[in-house]
Amino acid sequence: MPSRPAITLENVEVWRGGTPVLRGIDLSVARGAITAVIGASGAGKSTLLSVLSGGRVPQKGTVTNLELGDLSAPRALLRHRRQTASIYQNHALIGRLSALDNVVLGLADQLPAALFFLPSPKPICIRAAEALDEVGLLAKSLVRVDDLSGGERQRVAIARALIREPKLMIADEPFASVDPGLAGRFASSLRGIVDKRKMTVVVALHQMDLAKGIADDVIGLAAGEVAMAAPISKIARADLDRMFPAEIARVIRSGSAAVETRTRWQ
Repeated sequence: MPSRPAITLENVEVWRGGTPVLRGIDLSVARGAITAVIGASGAGKSTLLSVLSGGRVPQKGTVTNLELGDLSAPRALLRHRRQTASIYQNHALIGRLSALDNVVLGLADQLPAALFFLPSPKPICIRAAEALDEVGLLAKSLVRVDDLSGGERQRVAIARALIREPKLMIADEPFASVDPGLAGRFASSLRGIVDKRKMTVVVALHQMDLAKGIADDVIGLAAGEVAMAAPISKIARADLDRMFPAEIARVIRSGSAAVETRTRWQ
């Protein structure tokens, strides 16, 4: 039985400097599932993620959270943003702060500003520690982030998203800055967290084989339009080669190489 949608987009258009970035986007994101967004550079992946998170309001069209309603309504948009967490390719962490403090900053939009000039309240510290424990990094809670490895920083970024207890998680190339072996393991860990928390996740990925390992559905973008939207089990390599002939073919090959490398390392 198909999953209920969490978010729908109808005829969404976004322009930047008079140039269309997204054109006539119609799609739905399944509730409690992982949806992978793929496409060549410049296809509009990051812009689509920003629209889904509520960070960018489209110039045209409707974005609807099926629980909250049309996100053009300010109250619905605010609630949607508070129920959403984002993970970025560069992690966007503060190196001089500890892992714990960086995770607490995941609540920056929900707490009085004065709290961030004082020691964090104990209940918030407990929540941050629990989030770090969930990603296997509790022992590094008090270590400065700039003293952590790239893989550890990536896990701090995931924990910072988890402390928000989100219903929707948006991830823009979250595994791009870690080596292929770790990327596979982190992707599997994310799949486990999603299943446990029943979250909805939309993740932009370059490695199709990595997407096949964790995603339920795939959305393919080409020149700002939806070229493909289907359960990932129904996507054939021939479909990808036909819809994304140049750069995506190269990306898919690099993704396959990454999976082969991970297999050798394990």
